Amino acid sequence: MPWMKWLPWRFFVRRFATAHGFLDPLTLMAHLQRFAEPSEVSEPIELLRAGAVFHARALINSKVIQHNLDWVWPYWIQRQFDPRDKSFIPRAFSITHCNLSHRNWTAVGLPDCEELPVIDPRGLLTPHYDGWSIDAWVISNSGDALTPSSLTYCEQHQELDDNIAVITESALKGLKLRNSVRVEAREGKPQCVMDLAVSCRDGGWLLVVLRPCNPEGVSFVHKVRLDESGRRWLIEEKPAVEFGQSVDKHLASDYRGGDIYLHLQDEHGRMSGECDVGMATAAAMFRVERHKPLKLDVAIPLDTDSQGESHPKTWQESLKGHCALQVPDKEFQFLYDSAIRTLILHSPKDVYPGPYTYKRFWFRDAAFMIQSLLFAGLTSRAERALDQFPQRQKRNGFFHSQDGEWDSNGEALWILDLYCQLTNKPLKQAWCDPVLKGARWIMAKRLPQDGSPCAGLLPAGFSAEHLGPNDCYYWDDFWGVAGLLAAAAICTREGIDDNAHRFNTAANDFQRTIDENLAWAQKRLGRAAMPASPNRRLDAGAIGSIAAGYPLQLYSPDDPRLTDLADFLIDNCFVGGGFFQDMIHSGINAYLTLHIAQVLLRAGDRRCLDLMRNVAQLASPTGQWPEAIHPHSLGGCMGDGQHAWAAAEWVAMQRNCFVREEQDALVLISGLPPEWLRDSSATKPILFGPAPTRFGVISLEITPGANPKVSWKGEWYGKPPAIAINPLGFTPTLVGEGMDFVELKNP
Repeated sequence: MPWMKWLPWRFFVRRFATAHGFLDPLTLMAHLQRFAEPSEVSEPIELLRAGAVFHARALINSKVIQHNLDWVWPYWIQRQFDPRDKSFIPRAFSITHCNLSHRNWTAVGLPDCEELPVIDPRGLLTPHYDGWSIDAWVISNSGDALTPSSLTYCEQHQELDDNIAVITESALKGLKLRNSVRVEAREGKPQCVMDLAVSCRDGGWLLVVLRPCNPEGVSFVHKVRLDESGRRWLIEEKPAVEFGQSVDKHLASDYRGGDIYLHLQDEHGRMSGECDVGMATAAAMFRVERHKPLKLDVAIPLDTDSQGESHPKTWQESLKGHCALQVPDKEFQFLYDSAIRTLILHSPKDVYPGPYTYKRFWFRDAAFMIQSLLFAGLTSRAERALDQFPQRQKRNGFFHSQDGEWDSNGEALWILDLYCQLTNKPLKQAWCDPVLKGARWIMAKRLPQDGSPCAGLLPAGFSAEHLGPNDCYYWDDFWGVAGLLAAAAICTREGIDDNAHRFNTAANDFQRTIDENLAWAQKRLGRAAMPASPNRRLDAGAIGSIAAGYPLQLYSPDDPRLTDLADFLIDNCFVGGGFFQDMIHSGINAYLTLHIAQVLLRAGDRRCLDLMRNVAQLASPTGQWPEAIHPHSLGGCMGDGQHAWAAAEWVAMQRNCFVREEQDALVLISGLPPEWLRDSSATKPILFGPAPTRFGVISLEITPGANPKVSWKGEWYGKPPAIAINPLGFTPTLVGEGMDFVELKNP
């Protein structure tokens, strides 16, 4: 409000704080801002808001968990609060208690359904976004208790048949529990279904337990009641959980009474529980006879979002015609198939980089995810996501998802152009004006050529969020150049020649400015590797500059600025075989490791195989990668527990190992392990396709053996492209016109 500037509010804030023994907040903020370059936005308000919500729950965690360690908490709490466990984190003066050691979960769902229930590493089901959870326990007549979250070890995997399901199997002293969770359509409406199978050697009870918590911590439950039928829970007075048979015994408790686990021997049941604190718990108990297994299904109706389809598609419909992979490595095969389904799950209309922590939109994540949707042949799904872009563009042309992030315009223009190239379709009319406005925004946003270290670059901003304090990041600049080149290519194809020339000229000028700046940085640092910004030494933030090689291909594969950067990162920033991002993430990043692998792949460097294998080893048993991985627990320590961007990078990596574009040529099988190709005992061919490329759609078949054979079929958009066969460990071959078959030769 204008009148605010006339009030001496700064004086009052400072006086109030210091009078009560606090640091002067204005002086503190001023000192903090000195660690970053001056910028329009100190930090995106969206991230501040998300962080406030995250730590608000974590503050509640600190008031509840450590004082009630006799409760049965989710797996991450059991591990992180155990001083004997390698995941242990001291609490000391930490005012918030967050999940920093086992941020792992796997989503189930149906294509185009907005609701994505998540399952943690011990089978705890959180059916609704950020809500309460359902667990299953087994108690024997002799008092032994199988509570999966307390177990150090159990079996968990993901099944990828007609549906996707997460299976968790646990056992203890003659007690066995199999927990299978999926989403299915019943009468046209999605329901989350938990199938339980249990056996007790000496007889006992199966308990379906309501938990006021989830993989992030406390999630309030104030009321729970078993209805008159004895087969349904009402939670907060709403029908919430349906049991496949009537409950034999029911217990309930509140915060002051303690966890329901402490009341399992109570003789008298309670049909309902209320808790003004919001920590109500309940247990629906089902009798298990001696040596007689029990099966029970538990169904949770899911609310559908108006943004999703009214009738979710089946998996068969959604996977039809996608780019399929067949390789002899079962792990690589499973991870690819799982990643494809992750991409489908997280693109109901918009694309989301995760089912929980990151169930919101970023242009950055969207660009990489849509790239992989296109690589996978899921073009209609990619188009639907791109249709959401124009409504996120401001009047001045800024593609806005977060304030202060200047990479978004380049990413939006680049992926719009890639869609047109890979589908051979003209630009949609609704996208035309956003493209022109978006390119003009990049041109106008550049800093003036005033002789300063960042002259001609994009302004200081928060950029990719994990590169460090606000700065003029090369990451933003590379995306800016790519966006202008994409806009120029679009205008050339659409016959908008004036704008094509204008954008090309601007892109060349921008690239020249970056190269001059990098030449100065090279002299300053004494090596070719590119730092994160003109103001930085070489550090982990330099990972952002890898974008010049992948995915943007602004520099040739053997450019020393790229190859030396990859060497620096591998030599100085790797932990446990993967890239360790010190800043913010403080964990091993699967998707950033694969960015480096892509640069090595282009350079023909065999280390790309090592990085791929390392990333595969870092996947969870259900085939997922959290955003960042704890180097000791190997659980998630940052971001979403199922990071869809990481899944997208696995798809992109496999695709480029089989077929990738390099300038005006297609390069085939340049990243396949030589042992796959030389395997004379192989009974099946290696297959990949149909794979969209800039030149058309291609399908490959490789017959392994002493003299491997490579054949392909192409449905080209025009003249067949130049094709190079460049396998690791074999002699490269340039394919003659009209050829569709090559026998590999040893060097």
